[in-house]
Amino acid sequence: MSVYLLIAYVFSKTPLFRPLASLSSWPIHKLMVYAIFSGFCIMGTYFGQQTNDAIANTRAIGAILGGLLGGPVVGIAVGLTGGLHRYSLGGFTDIACAVSTTWEGLIGGLVHAFWQRCGRTERIFNPWQAFALGVFAEASQMAIILILAHPFDKALALVRVIALPMMLANATGAALFLSFIRDAKFRAEELAAKVSSRALRIARRCVGVLEQGFNAASAQAIAQIVKDETGVAAVAITDREKILAFIGMGADHHQVGRPISSEITLEAIRHNRVVFADGLTTPYQCSIDPHCELGSSLVVPLKGEKEVVGTIKLYEPKRQLFRNLNRSLGEGIAGVLSNQLLHDQLQASRALLAEAELRALEAKVNPHFLFNSLNTVAAVLRRDAKKARELIVHLAGFLRGNLGRHGATCTLAEEFAHIEHYLAIEKARFGERLCYQESLAAELENERVPALAIQTLVENAIKHGISRAEAGGEVRLSAMLEGDCIHIRVEDSAARAPKQTDGLGLKLVRERFAALGADCTLELHHQPGQHTRAELSWQRGKLS
Repeated sequence: MSVYLLIAYVFSKTPLFRPLASLSSWPIHKLMVYAIFSGFCIMGTYFGQQTNDAIANTRAIGAILGGLLGGPVVGIAVGLTGGLHRYSLGGFTDIACAVSTTWEGLIGGLVHAFWQRCGRTERIFNPWQAFALGVFAEASQMAIILILAHPFDKALALVRVIALPMMLANATGAALFLSFIRDAKFRAEELAAKVSSRALRIARRCVGVLEQGFNAASAQAIAQIVKDETGVAAVAITDREKILAFIGMGADHHQVGRPISSEITLEAIRHNRVVFADGLTTPYQCSIDPHCELGSSLVVPLKGEKEVVGTIKLYEPKRQLFRNLNRSLGEGIAGVLSNQLLHDQLQASRALLAEAELRALEAKVNPHFLFNSLNTVAAVLRRDAKKARELIVHLAGFLRGNLGRHGATCTLAEEFAHIEHYLAIEKARFGERLCYQESLAAELENERVPALAIQTLVENAIKHGISRAEAGGEVRLSAMLEGDCIHIRVEDSAARAPKQTDGLGLKLVRERFAALGADCTLELHHQPGQHTRAELSWQRGKLS
């Protein structure tokens, strides 16, 4: 049994051992369980002890565990294979051993099926249960030998000699073998759970840190978080050229801003791969100070959209092994940070794209609007010079608002003032066909909004509503606060059904909010004969 278990232990360290702990229903896994435990079943027979023209052996271990891990069908198949092999060796107990080995596989399979039906598959891996099954299965085998083996006197004499040692050996062997499997299963799961838990905790703490960019300040904050959570001796973060942050042992000479001199760091950046110098198989020596106490280093590249943007480095001191848990964590943390960097780069790209679309829309609309406005001023100038001067002031204010805008956002007060210039010019153009009202709650005047977002909705109301209605109508613009939600309403009374419910202008409004990291709701409602209304809302404080 000792030799048998030694082989089982060595086998437990190979990749072939992993499917045994999965309890998978896939046919390929079932076939692997059958093949592996049939082999152990046959091996148990060969390792047996010749006794009174019979073989005292550990064959039952393979049959019991084959059924326990593979289910009734696999258990019977393993037991039958082991039993037929034993039958082929002959002896007066050949039939009894073939039958009993098949029965032992079935017993293990029935226990598997019971716990699976109860939804408690973890109980399958209980070594004490395997021990009890071993005792019961071998007791059953002794009974089968007494029933089927002849002559009875010879069978009884054999059972008296082998019963106790075979029950103890097979029960103990089954329990120990199953403990190998259980340890391999639950240690891997425990390690994965620890890595996942810590990685998620680090990810939560790092959320938002990189929003202001990948720089010394954000790197310092992340390095502190990683050191707190992993407990390593030191953590460093670099860009492609220099150290951005260093916390822990060796901080006196690994100074922020110092150019990268470590060859393994440069290798990780050049080849975009993890480099691990454990100080044993791969030597590690600090490139700055030969007396540095750091003895091993894990360097993981941080990946941007197109190339490696830097590295995160974990260190342990000399005379202390680098734990596999921290190695897995280091690689996982780098993946999380790389994803955050990619997300921030994507957000910046979306903001630039939205800004480019906005400028393209302005370039398309403004000349047309400008020509119409100048024609309106020229027409008004003939009959009312004072009114013409007022229009020129509004036109100047409108153009100044467009050309002088430097940021992606403006206050609601600024946006409403800009819209008032626009409506005053359109009022002169449409005359009595256009009336308008504006209402801005005082507590919202300093709230931020994407520039031209509301302007776009007002333009749509005039272009698709008032201009198409023979009698014209009224445009009503309002901003109000309901709880923590800002509501903008743009309504025209022309009540003409819009040609598009999601045109370029509305799409652009949504994208500009998204590019600035805020979710908005924009809905268009049409009530025939009454009004067409655009309703825009977003959470207060999400734009700054």
